[in-house]
Amino acid sequence: MPTLADIQLAATRLTGLVTRTPLLPFRAADAETDGARVWLKAENLQPIGSFKLRGAGNRLLALSADERRRGVVAYSSGNHAQGVAYTARHLRMAATIVMPTTTPRVKLAATRALGAEVVLYDPATERREEVAARVRERFPADALPTLVPPFDDPYIVAGQGTAGLEIYHDLPDADLVLVPVGGGGLLSGVATAIKTLNPAARVVGVEPALAADAQASFRAGHRVAWAAADTQRTLADGVRTLEVGELPFQLMQRYVDDIITVTEDEIRAVTRRFVLEARLVVEPTGALALAAWLHHRAELPPARRVVCLLTGGNIDPELLMELLAS
Repeated sequence: MPTLADIQLAATRLTGLVTRTPLLPFRAADAETDGARVWLKAENLQPIGSFKLRGAGNRLLALSADERRRGVVAYSSGNHAQGVAYTARHLRMAATIVMPTTTPRVKLAATRALGAEVVLYDPATERREEVAARVRERFPADALPTLVPPFDDPYIVAGQGTAGLEIYHDLPDADLVLVPVGGGGLLSGVATAIKTLNPAARVVGVEPALAADAQASFRAGHRVAWAAADTQRTLADGVRTLEVGELPFQLMQRYVDDIITVTEDEIRAVTRRFVLEARLVVEPTGALALAAWLHHRAELPPARRVVCLLTGGNIDPELLMELLAS
């Protein structure tokens, strides 16, 4: 199970590949929250526009020379795909990515532009794990590519946890960190780093009410799966996972304080506010944390120094224009 030492090793390994993103003060929210200060961890400023480069980069950089020769296979709704493709290009490796037909066009185009082969599947009728297994079966045994899952992997979790390490170094007295949650890799990694370094801090996950499998799992004490037909309803495509990962869930049970949900209207409103008030382009999934702070403070622990993690900025231009016009 990943520890703080693994996250620190990942931070060293990722030097030169990922951007050490800033903590940006969001003054517009201060007046709305009784004087509490809000900072934004701007992972939309990563080279691929998402935190996913941290986990994918850590996993691929840890591969042996023989594993790099064989290449990798991954499955993703978009941002993990770009993280794998970007790192594979950096290492001159082959990458095949299994992606749903519902992937936003901007993420699909970016993955292909980075040189990865893309295999599409219908999430209503197929499971991505099974499609990825079929893709790997195409290869002979002595050339079998490594599978790089999006969240249920210790290297992925440790890589995502480096965002938490940076938050602590920049704001060691933060008392509340809000983190979007889908498969749980980011939330579990960030929580491991933050709570190990500052046990008094509170770490809370946020997901859409229309895709609340993580909250259901957290409160039930065991993993609960949702149907694809349910999770596909949310605008936040980055958290349309059907079930949190086994490894992330174990860490979430140990380090996460709670998981709350936000509505689609709140996601839309906050995505729009990012552009108009923070001058940041953020995808709907990236708006989850701030939506929780602005609209659900009664459900959160009391806090004076709050960090909202913005997971990414890869939003289709058409959707962004629609939100800005609303």
